[in-house]
Amino acid sequence: MPNDPIPTPDPADLEGDPLNDQNTSIFERRELLRIGHVPASDRIVGRSEEINAVESLLRPGVHGTPPGNGIIYGKTGSGKSLVARHVTGRAQAIAKSNDVEFRSAYVDCEQSDTITRAARSLAQQVERQSPDNTHIPDTGIGSSEYMNYLYELIDSADVFVVIIDEIDKLDGDDILFKLSRAEESGKTDCYIGVVAISNKIEYYDRLGERVKSSFQDEELVFHPYDADQLRDILDKRRDAFAPGILEDAVIPKVAAVAAQEHGDARKAIDILSSAGEVASRNGDESVTEAHVDVAQEYAAVSRVQEIISGSTPQSRYALFALAYLHTTKTAGGFSTGEIYRVYESVCRSEGMNVLSRQRVLELLKEWAFNDITENKYTGGGMSEGSYREHTLLHDPEIVLDNVFDSNKKKQDVYSSLQN
Repeated sequence: MPNDPIPTPDPADLEGDPLNDQNTSIFERRELLRIGHVPASDRIVGRSEEINAVESLLRPGVHGTPPGNGIIYGKTGSGKSLVARHVTGRAQAIAKSNDVEFRSAYVDCEQSDTITRAARSLAQQVERQSPDNTHIPDTGIGSSEYMNYLYELIDSADVFVVIIDEIDKLDGDDILFKLSRAEESGKTDCYIGVVAISNKIEYYDRLGERVKSSFQDEELVFHPYDADQLRDILDKRRDAFAPGILEDAVIPKVAAVAAQEHGDARKAIDILSSAGEVASRNGDESVTEAHVDVAQEYAAVSRVQEIISGSTPQSRYALFALAYLHTTKTAGGFSTGEIYRVYESVCRSEGMNVLSRQRVLELLKEWAFNDITENKYTGGGMSEGSYREHTLLHDPEIVLDNVFDSNKKKQDVYSSLQN
């Protein structure tokens, strides 16, 4: 009999084991600090207008008529997913009281990054809401078969609302086309509404003309939270900690840091949670500004790593080129042309197609949108004229260490650039 890879001891041998300590001296309701937690209405701060806008899209569906489609834009942590899920949940509950069969699903394209994975996730979520006993396989069929399962399952419903988060990470726009054309093409009699969410303001411009024609969406922009809003958001989660644990200066400091750097509520909550973790590990009796300093340093590195790892190879190569220039030259910023020349070399080293200079400029603008870089027009003098100058806002070594999946690959690229 093979060895158990995770052997389980006899509980009687584990009396007094420190792992059984709940360690509630710092935290009391830790779930309030979890990423993805959707709070009650009274805990949502600074998004009244945005909530009203999403309500306008979904209100018809509450009464059994066609809901609208929308694309929500905004930086990470600006409340896009939170508001979409909050309003959709309320709509589903109110529709039930109106005797409207209302179904919903949420797909995160960070995880489901192909149309097949996204369609499977949607179909399986609706299957769990349906009284029908349909078995949807995990493998062995393609996106069209999963979409057909979905159409069959929602056909008995009046309304279906789907939230597609981080849709810019999905490979193509076919799912928007299929969902927006489902009723017209006779796939289902159910009214379908789509709320798509993107961190990239230019996402709509990348859609094909057929999708733009059939989707007919409202575009909503969520702006970053300011320091006052972030302070209110964190105050609403103060009861995640035991009474008296948070020193008075902690929440204002976390809010100020998050507002200055990125206005990201998700990261503000993460810093607050991490500060509590630091205090807990140290065995301290309260959470202080010093704990926030430690948590902030970790969060800054973690955020950059997360954004880089979630981007496309071509986008990472453009960022690598800028970081490389920062480590090898003394200039404060670099022109698109300088970056492009290094980018070309990186692509050749990796055996990848070289994108056009204009496309690389667009990729660099996306990094600026995520506060990884900044760019501005500058005068280059009589001989050069004005040009766009790009500057990295973070430690170039952190960027260089996270673009490639192995140190050997990074060193190979470095060698090719220096030859």
